[in-house]
Amino acid sequence: NMYKEDFRNMTEENGNWSDSSWAFTHTSTLRAILITSYSVAFVGGGIGSITMSFVLVKMNTLSVTTTAIINLVVVHSLLLFTVPFRLHYYVNKKWVFKMPLCKMVSAMVHIHMYLTFLFYVITLVIRWLIFFQWKDKVEFYRKLHAIAASAAVWIFVMVFVVPVLFFEYGRSGSYNDTICFKFHKELQQDSVKALNYTIIVSVACITCVLLGLQVFILIKVARRLSTSLWSHQEFWAQVKNLIFICVIIICFLPYHLFRAYYIQHVDDIDQLESYNEVFLSLTALSCLDLLSFVLSGS
Repeated sequence: NMYKEDFRNMTEENGNWSDSSWAFTHTSTLRAILITSYSVAFVGGGIGSITMSFVLVKMNTLSVTTTAIINLVVVHSLLLFTVPFRLHYYVNKKWVFKMPLCKMVSAMVHIHMYLTFLFYVITLVIRWLIFFQWKDKVEFYRKLHAIAASAAVWIFVMVFVVPVLFFEYGRSGSYNDTICFKFHKELQQDSVKALNYTIIVSVACITCVLLGLQVFILIKVARRLSTSLWSHQEFWAQVKNLIFICVIIICFLPYHLFRAYYIQHVDDIDQLESYNEVFLSLTALSCLDLLSFVLSGS
């Protein structure tokens, strides 16, 4: 009887441990931060996307910059569509939409981040080409070319990125259907670690280059327009370029820098996964960029 009782207690303890390992692990403070971040992104991003859609109707649709902004509106809208599912999960502490949708919602925030980063880089490069007078204007010859360029980007994402994320996400372990966004077991694979480190280094290096080049341009403009700097349109046009770079530095860079530490210590610190979710939620705040463009008259 004594052995049977010990065995029963041990079984209950293992069961409790198993349940707690799959329990909703975010503290009240971290949950409040997550809810606030995604709520602000949803409201501000929604207003910005709708407002920018009306602005884009009046703009030159052959412009490569305009095409990049149109795609930015699309990728923001796709992320905002998934945000209510995240908010429902953080508020109710339980995922009720099954694992396939969890994978899609989880993958979308990463797809959004890197596509937004890509469109930022394209927009900045085009504006710099014009500044250095290498190009008077950068436009497509026909609307069909603009559509084809946009379609090429989205086809690449749909054919190569989405299937990989959907089918490979969550293959390294068994995941509970009521708990979402806990795919840290994938990081045990060396190939996944290598891919993450490559992305982290790439984003950090590109960000440094973008910032350095923009500062160089601002200094060059300031020297040329020293007497009428604050009233000259060209100076403020370059200052507005900093909006893109500031969004990258504030929203994207912290997540990548933290992720380098997270990959190494994900199994050592209990709340590290929650901190990773908080940094990831900062990337969603990049949806506020369209609203800032409209308000600043960019």
